[in-house]
Amino acid sequence: MGPVLGVSPPPWQPHPDVWLLVAAFATAYALAIVRLGPEHRGGRPAVTRLQVVSFSLGVLALWFAADWPIHDIGERYNFSIHMTQHLVLSMVATPLLLLGTPAWLLRWILRPPSFVFRVVRFLARFLPAVILFNLVLVFTHWPALVNLALENGLVHFLVHSLIFVSAFIIWMPVVSPLPEIPRLAPPTRMVFLFLQSIVPTLPASFLTFGSTPLYRFYEKVPHLWGLSTIEDQQLAGLIMKIGAGLLLWMIIAVIFFRWAGEEDRHRVARRRWQDLDRELSRMGTRSA
Repeated sequence: MGPVLGVSPPPWQPHPDVWLLVAAFATAYALAIVRLGPEHRGGRPAVTRLQVVSFSLGVLALWFAADWPIHDIGERYNFSIHMTQHLVLSMVATPLLLLGTPAWLLRWILRPPSFVFRVVRFLARFLPAVILFNLVLVFTHWPALVNLALENGLVHFLVHSLIFVSAFIIWMPVVSPLPEIPRLAPPTRMVFLFLQSIVPTLPASFLTFGSTPLYRFYEKVPHLWGLSTIEDQQLAGLIMKIGAGLLLWMIIAVIFFRWAGEEDRHRVARRRWQDLDRELSRMGTRSA
């Protein structure tokens, strides 16, 4: 389908299922802090201000990705917006929600040594997490599945649930609050994120450089902003590669500079202890 000029954006329409989901996340978090926090923290603060801000931003990102207009444009007009929706769910909302979850609450949810905890701990390691990321990425962009999901509401919900839940496991090696499921060391964490930025290159290349539409659903619908089906598909590939890559490289930069700062502080502390030790040795020699 060529570009369709004069296509109007979808009018506002309510999505009460999304509102209920977002409200459930926010309410469950607040109730956990108020009801479970004192029991698990023994009078100490249940959460930090940064955790509350992170979780709140994660809920807002979830709302943004799942509600009008992103949801409606992605489902009925532009695959590029559908791609944006997936990236916000997996690379913005999920890590923010995880950063906002204190260790005691995540431990209560996973209930070690339950089966769920053992599965999450096994998958939240370097190699299993990389494999999981690859499998979910390929599966959720498989043309037959995408076309089916866009025509079947239940399948669409299950695909988004898979992206959302798997993203929690994939981000655990980077931002896990649990010592039982530890974060990777900073250098390994940077390599892990670097691989995540490289992995989408193959599917993004099919989208960006393909000469025929991969998803027949988007051949049958109009596209906003005068984009043709191929142009919209190419834009989706660029968003997948460049948008996700920039975000991951920003996180790599933050990890690097924090790690370098910690190394500098440790080096200064070691030098001070060495100077003090030498001074004490000289004082002991003089007194002898």
